[in-house]
Amino acid sequence: MPPTHTWQLHSTVHADSTVTLALAEAALPAPGPDDVVVRMEAAPINPSDLGVMFARAEMSTIVRDARVAVHAVRGILSPEAMQAAAGRIGLTIPVGNEGGGVVVAAGTSHAAHALLGKVVGIRGGAMYAQYRCIAAQQCLVLPDGTTSVDAAACFVNPLTALGMVETMRMEGHTGLVHTAAASNLGQMLQKICTADGIPLVNIVRTPEQAALLRRIGATHVCDTSQPTFPADLTNALAETGATLGFDATGGGALASHILAAMEAAATRSATEFNRYGSTVHKQVYVYGSLEAGPTVLHRTYGMAWGVGGWLLTNFLWRIPPETAARLKNRVAAEITTTFASHYTKVVSLAGALEPEAIAQYSKRATGQKYLIDPTRA
Repeated sequence: MPPTHTWQLHSTVHADSTVTLALAEAALPAPGPDDVVVRMEAAPINPSDLGVMFARAEMSTIVRDARVAVHAVRGILSPEAMQAAAGRIGLTIPVGNEGGGVVVAAGTSHAAHALLGKVVGIRGGAMYAQYRCIAAQQCLVLPDGTTSVDAAACFVNPLTALGMVETMRMEGHTGLVHTAAASNLGQMLQKICTADGIPLVNIVRTPEQAALLRRIGATHVCDTSQPTFPADLTNALAETGATLGFDATGGGALASHILAAMEAAATRSATEFNRYGSTVHKQVYVYGSLEAGPTVLHRTYGMAWGVGGWLLTNFLWRIPPETAARLKNRVAAEITTTFASHYTKVVSLAGALEPEAIAQYSKRATGQKYLIDPTRA
């Protein structure tokens, strides 16, 4: 018999400008004909998870709250965060974008039944749980010998990195710029670009991060902590011809600095002055929010430019099914090489609610990725 209940983490925003994150028991639906039940064994805490978990609460206000559940915490939302969360007041939202585990029950269809006993990666929300009932078609079956830890992060970072490259090709660019480049995702992107012969300019914040990327083959690494950063970035862009950037920081003026350096690189070979700037289109997509605050643009880069948002979910909706299948097949084939993830600490479902752990993983620091193991006591 398949399990009928599961323990899971869920988040609720309350009308008193607080948010609670709690571990609670919930009913598990019986699998339909095309569904499977996955015993969750690993689920990463990605930056994209934090916004749902804590609704942009002031992290310094997070405290235990036994009134909600044995394992629960509460935080306070600023007026701005409360305004952004207005649509979810009173809603209980199961959290966790992706994870890996073993299929322990299946519906009657051939596709579902064929997954019994398989290690799979899954994406679709509510992954911080002991069990997850999900459609068989949403499972990524991985090669024999792949562990649930290997499978845990096979969607968000790998498909984001591949999606950046695919977007570059779709929009007619020939090189990329990436910020927060020493992250797990950034290292994956560097490996993809090395393998595919794509010029990549990496932007990091410390010499240690720069050294890490060079060890895995990066040629162009620009460190914002160095006084030569503006010149280094312009030189790298002139050499690579990169005109498409992906910015994980969001807040501040980094996107503007990238556009300005792209413009400076594009006008180096100009033979005459154009008061409207170069005609080369320069594009930066903001895909993360590692820095709080507004995106600041200093318009020093002519008129051929754009800044927009980029989200993996929207990208996957936009591409043809055969393209999505090609990208997922590459992830499966390279899950322990190009797309391997590394974790600094593994915690249980309850352990993810310890204020000390929250203080660490909510920093979103490079090289500080946490993994939840729902099988742990």
